Amino acid sequence: MRPKRTAAVVQTPTRAILLGAGDRPNVLAEAERLRPVIEQHLRLVASDFTGEMDLAQVEADAAIVLGGDGTILRAARQMGRRQLPVIAVNLGKLGFLADIATHELPAVLRDFCAGKLALLDHLMFDCRVIRGGRTHCQQIGLNDVVVHAGTPFHILKVDLYVDSELVTAYSCDGLIVSTPVGSTAYCLSSGGPILRKTLSAFVVLPISPHTLTNRPVVDSADRVYELEVAQPNPGTAVVVDGRVLAQLEPGDRVRVEKAEPRFTLVAGPGHSYYRTLREKLGWGGGLKLGAGP
Repeated sequence: MRPKRTAAVVQTPTRAILLGAGDRPNVLAEAERLRPVIEQHLRLVASDFTGEMDLAQVEADAAIVLGGDGTILRAARQMGRRQLPVIAVNLGKLGFLADIATHELPAVLRDFCAGKLALLDHLMFDCRVIRGGRTHCQQIGLNDVVVHAGTPFHILKVDLYVDSELVTAYSCDGLIVSTPVGSTAYCLSSGGPILRKTLSAFVVLPISPHTLTNRPVVDSADRVYELEVAQPNPGTAVVVDGRVLAQLEPGDRVRVEKAEPRFTLVAGPGHSYYRTLREKLGWGGGLKLGAGP
């Protein structure tokens, strides 16, 4: 499946929000250094370095995010159901999403305002905790939903339902439901597959399963996934994009399904999917052949 690319739709003057994690080293200093560069191309209508602003209430055409992938996840959560195209400038380490270097920003802004850059849409999900037949809490996310065993760290039995059909019962330390974007995060470190970021699919992956027959499952994002823990530990919780959404009680169901909004990333010129994987994961790509002993 080819990535969904759309032409950038830019108003004149383009209104932008500047975002970053102000508690991270150098973010505020870089924001001040880059602000004059940004304002040569865009009109800044708001800025937030606390993660507390409700961005869905701000009239803007784009968001410029300074930081790493964690800052991107926070920005996506802040935008909620009103997602803006994101120009992601990497001030972190890996930067699977935030892969535009600071020296590339002037050219990226110029090309974006000229409508020359593609926008890549990425799957988001709705996560709900159903308690007593009603929605107890709800969160939109971009990376993953994780049911963690929690203290006292007894192994969990997690029932997985897909479209209301019981698929299996996992004995494990937890269960991950990941988007393609999240497949290079916790999912990858837990032994899961890497999915192209623009696919419309979910990965279901048990954490430290108690049987060797349990393997990651990749299925369509058009299905509804439900996780139920009949006997949670006192510390068992559902975590969305690294933040605790709720502590689970007996009988709760965690429902994960495709969200209507899509996370939209402005594609940097010359940046490709496999280039990102090769550079960020340190793939060598070659064999060193010796002359023998």
